[in-house]
Amino acid sequence: MNRSHTGTGSLLVRVLVFPGVRPLDVSGPVEVFMSANDFGGRYRLSMVSVGGDGVTTSAGTRLHVDGAAEDARETSDVLLIPGGPGWKQMLKDDTLLEVVRGLDAKSRCTVSVCTGAFLLAAAGLLDGRRAATHWRHTRELAMRYPAVRVEPDAIFVKDGRMMTSAGVSAGIDLSLALVEEQSGADVAREVARDLVVFMQRPGGQSQFSVRARAPHIRQEMLRRVLDAVAADPGADHTLAAMARRAGVSSRHMTRMFGEEVGMTPARYVEQVRLEAARAMLESGDDPMSVVARRSGFGSPESLRRAFVRNLHVTPGAFRARFHTTGVTGNDGVVVPAAPARRGAGPARAVRRAGAAAPTGGTGT
Repeated sequence: MNRSHTGTGSLLVRVLVFPGVRPLDVSGPVEVFMSANDFGGRYRLSMVSVGGDGVTTSAGTRLHVDGAAEDARETSDVLLIPGGPGWKQMLKDDTLLEVVRGLDAKSRCTVSVCTGAFLLAAAGLLDGRRAATHWRHTRELAMRYPAVRVEPDAIFVKDGRMMTSAGVSAGIDLSLALVEEQSGADVAREVARDLVVFMQRPGGQSQFSVRARAPHIRQEMLRRVLDAVAADPGADHTLAAMARRAGVSSRHMTRMFGEEVGMTPARYVEQVRLEAARAMLESGDDPMSVVARRSGFGSPESLRRAFVRNLHVTPGAFRARFHTTGVTGNDGVVVPAAPARRGAGPARAVRRAGAAAPTGGTGT
């Protein structure tokens, strides 16, 4: 079924695709905009490429396009620049960068997903602006393009008419924010419920699996300690207990954490416990006392302090889900979620629909 709106007053979403583009960078945002049409949105889609030929994605699938990017004349309301695993090669493609500049000049709002931010930066479109990209690449974006102010933990960033998002599925978050801004919060909430996603997900990119983010650990004894913490966050993981398990002194354990993990033992344990608590709050209705005990924080007050200190939101507000995408009408950096207003019915509706935050390391 063609869900693209064709009537007057529609909003044009133009997507630039290229060989090796990541499919979800394209399909996630497109699904948000097209789903919005089922709930009162007025979006139409145009997919273009350099030269007008179809492209093969990084997954090997084929994308057909509506025409050549060079022939685009109509001003778009949204220009979407996705990313792909071969982004470093794309930066050497002067023709592609020139096309990006040309399409941006004919767009009211230009957005990127994941490593698409590198294309915008290479085209000079992010100079002096804040930006986000996949957490694996934030440092490189900042080093390659010092005129860009990189927000390393942001899910997405809005700076004027430019928006950039973190990795892969974060393009869905960004697109929901645009739908809210252009078509209203009610439409955006219905899309979020339909797709079973958050209106505004909790935390920033730092939420993605603490154990998975740890670098390769050379010491087998330390790997066992890290795995034990991840397997049972509620167990006794004091420095002394971890040192005993590894058969080393507390001082040596602290030194190993600093050298191989890049943080203190206490900080690592807290991050794992936060991750466990988030999962419990997202998927169940256990009392805070139970969540605090099972995740290893012990008491609801300790749990609350850890959430406020790290995520800038209380556990109760985290559980309540989120009332909006957080940026309507404002330039902003979306990192932690804004607490839902008391009694916010639509936020509860999202939770009843079974929405769950992605927890993989792809930068959703």
